[in-house]
Amino acid sequence: MTMRDMTKHDMTTRDVIFPAGRQALYERNRYSPAIRSNGFLFVSGQVGSREDGSPEPDLEAQVRLAFKNLEAILKAAECTFDDVIDVTVFMVDPESKFETIWKVVPEFWGNAPHPTLTAVGVTWLYGFQFEIKVIAKLPESLDR
Repeated sequence: MTMRDMTKHDMTTRDVIFPAGRQALYERNRYSPAIRSNGFLFVSGQVGSREDGSPEPDLEAQVRLAFKNLEAILKAAECTFDDVIDVTVFMVDPESKFETIWKVVPEFWGNAPHPTLTAVGVTWLYGFQFEIKVIAKLPESLDR
């Protein structure tokens, strides 16, 4: 098998996880919400988007909705926040928004020991103020 064949094969065997009711949004934007691979779940960045994909205007509600959107993906893969091992968050203007954002986190974070975390300040998130992406360990029964 050539390298090209291996790449082509890998592209056709992605084990994609879709949360209920939001597949059209991901198809329209041309990305997968999450992919299972080698015992892990790799989740694309989740924002506080409403059903139609538009941003929730209230920051605290937007962060809570981003976590709920993430939770729906974790649930679809039979995972919980306790299975999350690595987190990356993106915040527009973190200096002024960090406290508001971070007061929502304990509602969802899971139990200690907590996952690793990288926080990145950005200038633009397509109209959103917060985005979270994670890597989770799949339950042993789903270890693929």
